[in-house]
Amino acid sequence: MKPLGDSALIVQLGEGIDPIIHERVKNLSELLTNNPFEGFIELVPAYNNITVFYNPYIVYNSQKGTLTAFEKVCAHMKHLVQQIKININEGPRLVSIPVCYGGEFGPDLENVAQYHNMTQEEVIRIHSESECLVYMLGFAPGFPFMGGMDERIATPRKETPRLSIKPGSVGIAGKQTGIYPFETPGGWQIIGRTPLNLFLPHMSPPTLLQSGDKIRFVPISPNDYSDYKEMKQ
Repeated sequence: MKPLGDSALIVQLGEGIDPIIHERVKNLSELLTNNPFEGFIELVPAYNNITVFYNPYIVYNSQKGTLTAFEKVCAHMKHLVQQIKININEGPRLVSIPVCYGGEFGPDLENVAQYHNMTQEEVIRIHSESECLVYMLGFAPGFPFMGGMDERIATPRKETPRLSIKPGSVGIAGKQTGIYPFETPGGWQIIGRTPLNLFLPHMSPPTLLQSGDKIRFVPISPNDYSDYKEMKQ
């Protein structure tokens, strides 16, 4: 564990992008949510760690003793880390995401195909055959960072990011794949677009996808995309 400023700490649970480490992150997040300490503000899970934010004044005054606020939070988190259990029998939720690949929906599909000396159809097939895991949400509300994509189509980010990317755009960045919930700048290689809305402010939680979901991409035609958008209006 290491401090992040004077009101947060990072609990490192492993290295790299790994499903087992992800389960530890999820488990510890649930333990802390169900067993918060006095002065706890929020937690932010990532690929292999969680960041815990707290009010140092409240933490320091919550118990008698000579420990600093950071030391008290560390003690609480070490106790929770010892309780981590991985339930390998609990299956993740499987979510199908329709995607219209290429053309105006995926302007970088041709670049990704050329980078790997493949046809665009091969990239689509490989991307849609991969079952990806949502490791975390971040960057923008509802943006899923996903691992598990077939490394045969792993492609570096664009050298010059776009100033605007359409909502629903499906991109590749290295070994990751993700979906832009809003129109934002970004440097991922955009290979398609989904008609689904990822940010749902009227629901709880307000995001279509959650950490731990398994994602399957389903290719659709431009007509299917238009029909779906019209149906939702």
